[in-house]
Amino acid sequence: MGGGNILGYSGKLLVLVSIFGLLFEFVDSGGHNVSEVCGEGSRASCIKHSINAMGENEGPAPQAEGPSPSQEPVASDFEDIKLFLLYPVIQSFKKSITSDPFNITGTWVGPDICGKYRGFFCDNPPNNLSAKTVSSIDFNGFQLGAPSVTEFIEQFVDLALFHANSNRFGGTISPGIANLPFLYELDVSNNLLAGAFPTAVFGIAQLSFLDIRFNSFSGTVPKQLFALLNAEVVFINNNNFMQRLPETLGSSTVSYLALANNKFTGTIPRSICNASRSLIEVLLLNNELYGCLPYEVGFLGRATVFDVGNNRLTGPIPYSFGCLGRVEQLVLAGNSLYGRVPEVVCALGNLLNLSLSDNYFTSMGPICRSLAKSGVLDDRNNCIPGRPSQRPVEECVEFLLKKTICPSIASYYYIPCKITHLDADPSSSTESRTYSALAGTRPLSPKMD
Repeated sequence: MGGGNILGYSGKLLVLVSIFGLLFEFVDSGGHNVSEVCGEGSRASCIKHSINAMGENEGPAPQAEGPSPSQEPVASDFEDIKLFLLYPVIQSFKKSITSDPFNITGTWVGPDICGKYRGFFCDNPPNNLSAKTVSSIDFNGFQLGAPSVTEFIEQFVDLALFHANSNRFGGTISPGIANLPFLYELDVSNNLLAGAFPTAVFGIAQLSFLDIRFNSFSGTVPKQLFALLNAEVVFINNNNFMQRLPETLGSSTVSYLALANNKFTGTIPRSICNASRSLIEVLLLNNELYGCLPYEVGFLGRATVFDVGNNRLTGPIPYSFGCLGRVEQLVLAGNSLYGRVPEVVCALGNLLNLSLSDNYFTSMGPICRSLAKSGVLDDRNNCIPGRPSQRPVEECVEFLLKKTICPSIASYYYIPCKITHLDADPSSSTESRTYSALAGTRPLSPKMD
């Protein structure tokens, strides 16, 4: 502190006033009696004279050290000019937040965006390795509320990943998001987004991961969705999409596809076999699909999950399903399938779950019965004599008298592959990625502690 002054200016004033009477008994610093200084005037005039003299001797009051707490950071405070330019973007978005139960935005203070701002992660952009900028944003589980989020996203020109599962962001996905050249993962699942399918995502050239599940999107899904050349993961389940499954489903290069819990109708396209080189997991459950299971499903040699449960499918299980040598989860429950359960399907060596409940199957052989005994096969509520928990006979007879005969029925008994999976090892199974998409939440983002 400058000057070593103990009393401030106002303190000296009070001292001066309180001892004014004594001042006339002393001389001033120039050796003159105070009466001589003040003359015959009033004491008030003398006080004024003394105060002015004191101020002249002391000089200006000392200033506080360091910047004001309310002072905005300047460019030199940031690690990179790119971060300086993003600072007002973040602060503007912060002001729009309507809900922040974990006080996430309380960390969005000051110039250290990369080190202290929860949800923001930095790296060198591919086109300028000497620069430093925000490369990914992960708001998973933060439960932030805001009327919109994508206008915020599109201002991060170097963004590669945006994850915002389980928040309360409204609005939709704006077209400007297609202008982000490095963006390859977009997850806005479990929010309050609404409107038509966000066609802006088709303009994201590098997009490999799209997750818009658990929102209120509605209407039809453009055919281009299944022609995304770089997409590996597409989760659009738990919305209000309503349309026939497009024939372009077979044109997809997607490996993990979740269309569950919507209102898709129509038959499963026979063109699905064209996705045999890419499709690993497909979830079509809880829609309004009808018709027979296509023989071509058996060509999905890489598939580990195939779930069409709770639709309106009918007919027998094609024997071609015995070619699904890698399948671990095969769910056909909750339909109107009938006939004999193929032994070649029950012999699939990697099966962890074969769910056939709530159909109208009428028989199964020893391999299937052994699988049921082990708990892998669920055959409840069918029409299989001698098995527990089956439908009433009258219900079975009524259905079988009206059953639909599938076209090209001879193809249902043809096996288009050499069976090599009978000795497969189920212990080598992997955890499903698509089934986890049926849960609304993901783990919390880092920087939560």
